[in-house]
Amino acid sequence: MTTRRPTIGVFDSGFGGLTVLKALLELIPEADYAYFGDTARLPYGSKSVETVARYAVEAAHYLEGQGAELLVIACNTATALALDRITAAAHVPVVGVVEPGAEAAAAVSKKKKVVVIGTEATVSSHAYRKALEARGLETREKACPLLVPLVEEGWVEHPVTEEVARIYLGEAFADGFRDADALVLGCTHYPLLKPLLDRVAPVHVSIVDSAESTARAVAGQLRSLLGPPAGAEERRAVPRIKFFATDSVEKFQRLGQRFLGRAIEDVRHVDLKE
Repeated sequence: MTTRRPTIGVFDSGFGGLTVLKALLELIPEADYAYFGDTARLPYGSKSVETVARYAVEAAHYLEGQGAELLVIACNTATALALDRITAAAHVPVVGVVEPGAEAAAAVSKKKKVVVIGTEATVSSHAYRKALEARGLETREKACPLLVPLVEEGWVEHPVTEEVARIYLGEAFADGFRDADALVLGCTHYPLLKPLLDRVAPVHVSIVDSAESTARAVAGQLRSLLGPPAGAEERRAVPRIKFFATDSVEKFQRLGQRFLGRAIEDVRHVDLKE
């Protein structure tokens, strides 16, 4: 295993995991990346645990075949439903998005009271609640199903999106959670809404972006795996990024650049057999 340019594999059911890749690129530019978006089979939220696990393991093995030395499950649903299965099936270390987000929330919450927003599937799994309660934090989870389609429509600063977010957060922070002081973004689409959510959330609330938290966890894993980072010259080198999608390459390029914040050029279509 080389200590010069490790390859990190990033997996998601679609586009949201590109916010995790964006955070990784900012924090770990000395690595190369392979991103797999299972766009033909999204959304994962409506599928069974068995199906999600099977899809995710297939993608993990594909990324290993592309040279990935560490896998990031940049999908809250796959992490919540199938992280153990993916970890058992993989031949390299695996990092999900839930534990790093919970760890970051525990670090910033002084009241030990946290609100988590996410998709129906992630909230129904109670993965964040379990991870936060294991750290001694009282947790309220709130499903926000309208936010993902609004983000994918590009309406990240639209008045409709702001009103929807205001209603969701008003319900989440009601009653016994008015003094909750951390908001965990339990969906990888939500980092695009951070400026809006910052305006809508109560003023005393810190927003925890699990994409950034995951990138920090991956950096720690890499240090333990590969030793100290390469020298400054190597860090300045531009990472090589390969993209793989199971559906339209053109759609992946068009939608994906909203999440990654840069143009996406090298996308390969992959047909994973059922």
